[in-house]
Amino acid sequence: MKKVGVAILGLGVVGGGTYKILTGHRQNYMNAHCVDIVVESVLETNRERALACGVEEGKLASNISEICSNPEVDIVVETIGGVEPAKSYVLAALNAGKSVVTSNKELYCKYGHELEKAAKHNHVGLFYEATCVGGVPVIRALLDNLQGNNITSIIGIINGTTNYILTKMTNEGKSYADVLKEAQSLGYAESDPTSDVEGYDATYKLSILSGICFNKKIPYSNIYREGISNLSPVDIAYGKKLGYVIKLLAIGKDSSKGVEVRVHPAFVRTSHPLASVNDNYNAVYITGDSVGDVMFYGKGAGAMPTGSAIVGDVIYCATHTQHRYSTFNNTQSAAPDTKFVTNFESAYYLRFLAADKAGELAKITAILGKYGISVAKVVQDNEDGCKTEVNLILVTHYTREANIKKAVAAIGKDLADTAVEAVIRVI
Repeated sequence: MKKVGVAILGLGVVGGGTYKILTGHRQNYMNAHCVDIVVESVLETNRERALACGVEEGKLASNISEICSNPEVDIVVETIGGVEPAKSYVLAALNAGKSVVTSNKELYCKYGHELEKAAKHNHVGLFYEATCVGGVPVIRALLDNLQGNNITSIIGIINGTTNYILTKMTNEGKSYADVLKEAQSLGYAESDPTSDVEGYDATYKLSILSGICFNKKIPYSNIYREGISNLSPVDIAYGKKLGYVIKLLAIGKDSSKGVEVRVHPAFVRTSHPLASVNDNYNAVYITGDSVGDVMFYGKGAGAMPTGSAIVGDVIYCATHTQHRYSTFNNTQSAAPDTKFVTNFESAYYLRFLAADKAGELAKITAILGKYGISVAKVVQDNEDGCKTEVNLILVTHYTREANIKKAVAAIGKDLADTAVEAVIRVI
């Protein structure tokens, strides 16, 4: 029976889950795949943590050089996170002739071109299923099962922290700040939540996924990004009354006009499959020209779900001798002929705090009309009993992003009795 040795870099949440799965299911893999996958080495600065996980003292490495020079190690699993020292460690492993499996979306998004170049040069594999959507096997599906399609769009809820926060704000009416504190206390959000709540994490993942979908290099710097920290429970409540649910969406589209890639909060109709994806679950909704619409759903993070994705890549690597790489020219920047659409189309939810007097709504709609924006719905609300001001909620028909920005700026400048309180895109 073929024996394959694995080294794990980092035994934190994800690394610990990976170690548990690999060691606990070893016999299963021998029976099902005729391969004996053995954890031969672990690089972890916290030795007590490693020993508590069951790692033998003799398998604890002191540095990356020990792993790279170990002839028993065939595959290196990187679960450290961040750019350094992860990047240096992964490049060292690849250049030592070891295949690499990583869960590091920031590293792969920013430096995947360098890692892939080293993998190609050394004729080894580079696997990254666990970088996107935790245990949901969307990357393997795109590379294998859906490759007969031209993928035209991908819309995803791909960050569990923000989805948990928005679910709690929607269901309980709590403020963003209060729910964030709760998420941090439960371990769903980091002490510094910037990467999640400001959309960076989702942007890294969309860069990876849209590149595979559209067979083009999509640098994260070309993706429009907007976070959730400015969302108000007031707007979430009005959205519910209008039949919408708020989500942080990662959206990618490919058409004759170019590639459209953006991450931002958006109202989703309650009838859409993504509307029912709650808490820390993730989902990716993909449209192909042959298959139509398909959706992948599951846990987007955590020790065991992400470990499941890593181990899937380990088994794939262990049972395949031919390694595949990107189907596009994987360079740092997009190809010169790639056109990015920034003035995209959307419907919009607009909330204004306006003086409660005749003609104010007409002034607002007149300015919107000046920029070619037509209104689909209007709600006027002064339920709080205020006699001087009223909330005016407008939902537009589809229009251009640039038109909305110009119209909102003009309303803020020209109407002294009207304040722009919220602008949220509607899917």
